[in-house]
Amino acid sequence: MKEQILEAIQQFDTIIIHRHVRPDPDALGSQCGLGTMLQDSFPEKQIYMVGADEETLSYLRLMDQIDDSTYENALVIVCDTANEERVCDQRYTKGKKLIKIDHHPNKNPYGDFVWVDTTASSCSEMIYEFYLFGKDNGLVLTKEAARFIFAGITGDTGRFLYPSTSPKTFRYAAQLVEMGVEFSTLYNEMYKTSVRLAKLHGYILQNFEVTEEGAAYIKITQDTLKEFDVTLPEASGIVGVLGNIEGIKAWVLFLEESESIRVRLRSKGLIINTLAMKYNGGGHPLASGATVYSWEEAERVVEDLRELCRQA
Repeated sequence: MKEQILEAIQQFDTIIIHRHVRPDPDALGSQCGLGTMLQDSFPEKQIYMVGADEETLSYLRLMDQIDDSTYENALVIVCDTANEERVCDQRYTKGKKLIKIDHHPNKNPYGDFVWVDTTASSCSEMIYEFYLFGKDNGLVLTKEAARFIFAGITGDTGRFLYPSTSPKTFRYAAQLVEMGVEFSTLYNEMYKTSVRLAKLHGYILQNFEVTEEGAAYIKITQDTLKEFDVTLPEASGIVGVLGNIEGIKAWVLFLEESESIRVRLRSKGLIINTLAMKYNGGGHPLASGATVYSWEEAERVVEDLRELCRQA
């Protein structure tokens, strides 16, 4: 599949790269790592990275703005996006050929070529593997592209703490650092916390609930977000705050939006993506997201999570 993807890249003069809505570092890291690598490798081609800008990730890169006409005869690549409805900028179907590169379970195959590797720690890790495959056939990886990829790997492994981290992940990270990635500077940007967010962090620690089965949960309403002056993307980024608490097997963070409630699920070992799928979502076995439309439905998520913990 990597060979077919490289051949397609070599054939097209215009390449447009997408990723999922509400991006995390891996979404932006894989998208911009691939895009920057292709810009450096094929300076004669037109390479674009599109989607809505995410303020919390502006230290990585802002997105390109392009017209609909740019998609004519273009190759479109979507990174780190399991489901079509989650692709940021739905013009991704307007190109001549479509490629999906992802590390989530392939429940929604789409595109002319599909490269999915659920054993990869991150989609960014896959982009680095793509570079290793193609470096003898024209692919170039500069320090800037390496920075994007390292950020994506770091984000999706929780700084190399999650079980998805493999010996290969550490080898790749070391090679990226050898290319000049200043990881301490990058970490300062990735993990700096505003006073506003720190206070919400404290609110969660003071108000979360944990059941006798080891299921923990916290409900964050719109009023609470306004009280702490924290945006939804910012709040979503601290879902791991309960991860080090003794006795918790799995936990869920509920974030109220105007017409729905965002569900952020995490686990120390239980498989929770099947639960997320039940509630309009999906994701990794130990890190998933979903959407519910009432607090009553949120209570059912908690009960289902309790049952998972009870079975464990």
